[in-house]
Formats: sequence, structure tokens, C-alpha cells
Amino acid sequence: MNLAILLALVPALAWGSVGLVNTKVGGTAGQQTLGMTFGALIFSLATMLFYVMPAHAYLGPEIWTVGIVSGLVWAVGTAGQFLAIKDLGVSLAIPLSTAGQIVTNALMAAAVLGDWKTGKMWAIGLVSIISVVIGATLISARDRASNSGITAETKKRSMTKGLVYLVISTMGFMIYFVLPNFLNKIHYISDAIKNKNNGIDYMTAIVGPQAVGQVIGAFLIVVFVLKEADTMFAKPTWKNILTGLVWGVGNIFMFISAANPAVGQTVATTFSQLGIIVATFGGIYILGEKKSSYQMKLIILGTILVVVGAIIIGNINKFA
Repeated sequence: MNLAILLALVPALAWGSVGLVNTKVGGTAGQQTLGMTFGALIFSLATMLFYVMPAHAYLGPEIWTVGIVSGLVWAVGTAGQFLAIKDLGVSLAIPLSTAGQIVTNALMAAAVLGDWKTGKMWAIGLVSIISVVIGATLISARDRASNSGITAETKKRSMTKGLVYLVISTMGFMIYFVLPNFLNKIHYISDAIKNKNNGIDYMTAIVGPQAVGQVIGAFLIVVFVLKEADTMFAKPTWKNILTGLVWGVGNIFMFISAANPAVGQTVATTFSQLGIIVATFGGIYILGEKKSSYQMKLIILGTILVVVGAIIIGNINKFA
């Protein structure tokens, strides 16, 4: 396995570890969201200082608009994901979140951005989406006979609440991922700006404004939605800067891999989705989230289906 492929696997390791790190560090969903954005801001400032500005990448008002808006919706996605983890656990919330993102991003890319241009691509893409959905369903299956002290009604309420948070989170992340390309599609961002240096200048230039939007969005959510203004600067917030730094490592290696001709955007994006494996089994074996042997069989099968579906979607031009 060459160095380029190893570097392309870093986002999977980093992003798959986010839920593990923030759970270990602790704190409320608000503290975790705000702390993570602080870490992301630190990483983005480093990216701006050491790459974007020396490369003289374009930093006009369009870039700031894209960055801030995508940062705001990213904050919504992140807060929703952390709330879901509280109710569902890492080994369930993150795989379901990842599967939701794979499906919604694929459908948005196909229907809105026009990435699926033939009937064969649509057929293969829809079969792959079905694979991801079935895999996510298997991962989320509960034990047939649970004897824990938690009542069935309590479990049902917790599951329902967690799934609602995941829907909100998935919508936020979907807009976050699609927005940069969508604004190019409607010509708000010119092709000259988007395509310079294989697109790497555009995507890295967004990082700084994006972090500003992330922090603003986190403050708004913590104060007005989660009502945690009194505790938002407590110790767990600062500890969760580590979560943001872990996310930032994945983000920067994603850019590096996408810009590398030996890897490319498609493979880099596909590999990043393999973080589902880290999150699923990390939650079980590192955080000690209990699963029965029945659940483990379904989780393994479900994870395989999600990964296979993600790989096909990410490389649909080759399969079609």
C-alpha cells in the first residue's frame, strides 16, 4: 500500500474517531459542539496562514458567503449528531449518520448537481443506495430479547428522539457538503475560481470563513436552542477543542488526497466514509457499548453493505 493511499485513509480514521473522542472527553452536546468549533477554528487558521495565503488563493466576498453559510449548517449537523450520540450511543448514531449522509449526498449530487447522467448510472446508484439503507437498518437493529432494567417505552422514546436528531443532523451536513458545488452550478461561484489548481484552492480558501460560520452557528445553537449559555465556557468545552483538532486533521488530509492525481476526489471521498468502521467498532470495543451476539452479526453485515454501497456510489463512473 503506497503512501498516497495511506494518507487518503487518514480522514476515515480521524472522522470515525470524532464520536469516540468527544464521548471520552465528555460534556453536554452544547459544550461538545462549541469546543469542536474552537478546534476547527484553530486548524482553519493554520490552513489559511500556511497554505491559502501563500498560494494567493482567491478570498473575495463569494468565498466568505459560501464559507460562512456552510459553516452555519455544519454547526447544525454537528449539534444534532452529538445529541443523537447521547440517546443512541456512538456505535449506532455515527453509522446511521454516515449512512444518511451517503444517501442524501448521492441523491443531491445526482438530482441537483447532475452528476448521474445516464440511466445505467441511476440504476447502479439506486441499487447502491438500497444497499446503504439496508445496511443502516441492520446496524440499528435492537436485540430480540433485552432483559435490561430500561423499560421498552423508555428505549422507544430515546430511539425516536435520537433518530429525529439524526434527521436534523443529516440535513445540516447534506447542505454543508453540497453548497460549494451547488453555488458553482448556479454560477454564483465561477468555474475559474472553482477549478483553479484542481479545485484545491477553492476548497481550502473556504476553510477560514467556514470556521467563522461554525463558531457563530455553535454559539447560536448553544444559547438559543440548547439553552446552555451558563455552562458553555466550562472546562468540557475547552477539552473538546481536541475533538475539533481531530476533525481538522481529517479535513486537511481529505483536501490533500483529493488534490493528489494518484488518488483524486472520488477515491478520497469514498475512503473518508470508511470512518463508519472506526466509529461502529470503536464504540463497541473502546467505549464498551453493549451488543448481543445477534446484534453483532447484524452490525457486521450492515457495515459491509454500507461500505460496499459507499464505494460503488463514490466510483459510480467506473461501474457505469
